[in-house]
Amino acid sequence: MEFSKSPIVVPSLHVADIELPRPVAKLYDLAYNLWWTWSPTARDLFTSIDAHAWALYRNPVQLLINVEPTHWESLLETERFLGTYRRVTQELESYMRDTSTSWFARTFPNYERGPVAYFSMEFGVHQSLALYSGGLGVLSGDHCKSASNLGLPFVAVGLLYRHGYFRQTVDADGLQQHTYPEYDFHRLPLRPAATHTGREVVVRVPLPGRDVMVKAWVAQIGRVPLILLDTDIPQNDAADRPIANILYIRGREMRLVQELVLGIGGVKVLRALGIDPAVWHMNEGHSAFLQFERLREMVEERRLPFAEAQARLEKDSVFTTHTPVPAGNEQYDRSLVRRYLEGICERIGIPVDLALAYGDAGRGEGNFNLTALALRTSSFANGVSRLNAEVADRMWQPLFAPLAAGGQAMKTIRPITNGVHPQTWVGLRMSELFERYVGRDWPSLLLQPEAWKAVESIPDDELWGVRCEQSEHLGRFLRHRLREQLARHGGSPDELRGVDSLFQSDSLTLGFARRFATYKRASLIFSDLDRLQALLSDSARPVQILFAGKAHPADAPGQELIRQIFQMSQEPRFRGQVFFVEDYDMRVAAMLVQGVDVWLNTPRRPMEASGTSGMKAAMNGALNVSVLDGWWPEAYDQNNGWVIGNGGSEDHDGTEAQQDLVDADSLYRILESAVVPTYYALDEHGLPRQWIALMKHAIASITPHFSSTRMVAEYATQAYVPSSGYGS
Repeated sequence: MEFSKSPIVVPSLHVADIELPRPVAKLYDLAYNLWWTWSPTARDLFTSIDAHAWALYRNPVQLLINVEPTHWESLLETERFLGTYRRVTQELESYMRDTSTSWFARTFPNYERGPVAYFSMEFGVHQSLALYSGGLGVLSGDHCKSASNLGLPFVAVGLLYRHGYFRQTVDADGLQQHTYPEYDFHRLPLRPAATHTGREVVVRVPLPGRDVMVKAWVAQIGRVPLILLDTDIPQNDAADRPIANILYIRGREMRLVQELVLGIGGVKVLRALGIDPAVWHMNEGHSAFLQFERLREMVEERRLPFAEAQARLEKDSVFTTHTPVPAGNEQYDRSLVRRYLEGICERIGIPVDLALAYGDAGRGEGNFNLTALALRTSSFANGVSRLNAEVADRMWQPLFAPLAAGGQAMKTIRPITNGVHPQTWVGLRMSELFERYVGRDWPSLLLQPEAWKAVESIPDDELWGVRCEQSEHLGRFLRHRLREQLARHGGSPDELRGVDSLFQSDSLTLGFARRFATYKRASLIFSDLDRLQALLSDSARPVQILFAGKAHPADAPGQELIRQIFQMSQEPRFRGQVFFVEDYDMRVAAMLVQGVDVWLNTPRRPMEASGTSGMKAAMNGALNVSVLDGWWPEAYDQNNGWVIGNGGSEDHDGTEAQQDLVDADSLYRILESAVVPTYYALDEHGLPRQWIALMKHAIASITPHFSSTRMVAEYATQAYVPSSGYGS
């Protein structure tokens, strides 16, 4: 199969109870292709069917299940609805039909190898499909969307979580509460994968003393099938059914079993579907057990000598490491891993100690480290920013030194900086500006940075008007959320009415939203409360701050940060100026990055591997105020934001607490002397001309360079195609 010309098609079974009139029958295929998540016209079409139901679910499958048959009668008499229906469905059909003119087909016209198989523990495609916790998952979703748009031969593999990641509420004392909803897969844009004979795809994953059965589902992301593995099926023992129920489950052995199911089960499902990848991409170490299954295939089934199998394994394997933080590099007690690897090692014909050596991090810790396993078995490894690659390369050199001593070239961890999918994250009104001034099909220009200089030609009043509209939209959303929260906390009717006066869209708005890990220093801006109060309470130049984010249920320090910030938002001197938004998800993230003026990023350098939220904000015209960590050293050019701290040097004197004070003072000075005065420097027309100039430059300098289009193109040229053996 010439994958560059034909999208991969995974057969699937129909399970939802959807009845559609013949004239709009193509709504079925549209609902099941997550292409609609980045098509405003498609979402408008679903809204026009039932605006209330769409606002409630934001899930077209659930929407179509609930449409009463009589409701279609009036819609089918509405030419505007039918015209939109024809336009959207034809656009999707054209998009799916042929990739022969795609970027990948033009760049590698003779590519006839198999696809890239992209494994990740989480995928953030849309909030209705709750298979993500934060940045890693959203990055995986954006990667798939851009792989689809660029026409890469690409298939993704993950786990299907019955309860997803937890939903967050905060009680009246600021304590994070966790709830795990149960998702009905038949009401989501998912379908069971099918064999060529029309049966469900179910494979066996051997675990000590039994086999676990794994069912495959498919979520279609444009041209990219996302294969999702489910263990909650009747064929499994009651003790095994919950294996894939909760993302990042706390129990260590259950987490290990999840990762075995992802790696081993993922390989087996691809084989069952007849998909033969040319490249295997492990996005973080969670899926690295796939390498043992691939070794087993080559040794047991193809009868290759172990040394040859080992060399072939490494040649077509790609690995991305995302964090230097120890908690992000999964490791387990060796005795636990030994028990789970004994069976597969027996089939490969190698000692268990040899398999365990793959996971030796080289630091004398004695644990089995999945990052070490992935690095040892990959020919290409990368970090997710230039700084992260440098840090990771130093961190993991103990693994590479023996290779160099053996006469081989020293391995290195190279940089491919993360990017985000602009069509997902840019607000509708901002996107319309891009259409008018950058190009009608501006997403196709993301690989042409010079085209984005056209942003400078946007009239100041138009850009500022869009900024104000998106801020007002954020305000409406925020007030609705705050009213729900206050009602749950027992607020009086007068207090609930008072929510209408909260959040002023013409006030300078700072945003901070991300996972609440302590190294991200969410509370840095609260280091000097008197200074902060003076900054926020200036009636002539008011400032407001929005916070959002979750802390893992096992992360007590992160939850304590949330409690502290929530309680600060309730103090009389900060009430109405500091807000905490519950249940951070992709929808909340989109609202914030589209509506704030400044994006705060305050990690303890060099702990932030990349960070992508600031990219999303910048594409909407927000200015970053950030520590020089992650992606920001590559983006900052002195005219598109500000730098907190000592210019990025981590070679400072003193303790972390002393550095926090230095960085906090720097943050206050930037806000007091640069950000606030510039924002409120209005001309006779009421426009902040200097601020608008900075907005334009931020959009133009960041959007093309930090899009996932650029990122995936780099993966294709630097990692995927070379690892596939194309041209050799």
